[in-house]
Amino acid sequence: MASQPTDAPPPTDAVEEVRDLAKDFYGGFVPNQIKVLNEHSPAAARMYIATMDLVEQGELADHEREAVILTVSRYNDCHYCTRTHAFLGREAGLSQAAIEAIHRGGLPDDERLRTLVQATRLLLDKRGWLDDEDRTGLEGAGVSKTELYEINTLIGLKIFSNYVNHIAQTEVDEVVTDHPEIQEMWPVLGKMDW
Repeated sequence: MASQPTDAPPPTDAVEEVRDLAKDFYGGFVPNQIKVLNEHSPAAARMYIATMDLVEQGELADHEREAVILTVSRYNDCHYCTRTHAFLGREAGLSQAAIEAIHRGGLPDDERLRTLVQATRLLLDKRGWLDDEDRTGLEGAGVSKTELYEINTLIGLKIFSNYVNHIAQTEVDEVVTDHPEIQEMWPVLGKMDW
């Protein structure tokens, strides 16, 4: 007979350490996604924060990173991350038009952002199995191996957080839902553009 899983609460000191870490990282704010993770696995919450911190030190500019994150979150239909990263993308300098284009499965007008969105969707569709033609095309479009690896890191991290939010049905933070231009989810119009 299989044993029933137990959902014992994590040690209080671990939860408090992660809460403090999150407050430091997010400027005094603890997002609901981190609260959900921390409630069950402080180690998972700590991993998310630490990885985001490291990726923020990478080559992609803030608005480029947010475009990639938004692309992954929309690809996975994550209700929490699509709204949150539309909000954060605006703060990082993404135009409303670029955010809506990504949400609808289209491509931003900005050539660099368009290339990064296409690279992200290509990696997602091919599960990372890029052939020589793909790699040569991305390189020719100005995506370096460093940037490709950062995109891959963001894909892994966002798949993790997207799936957590699917399971937990994480409530979108009020700071995001109160913003008048950040809609719940724009419908995809036809097939996503590549």
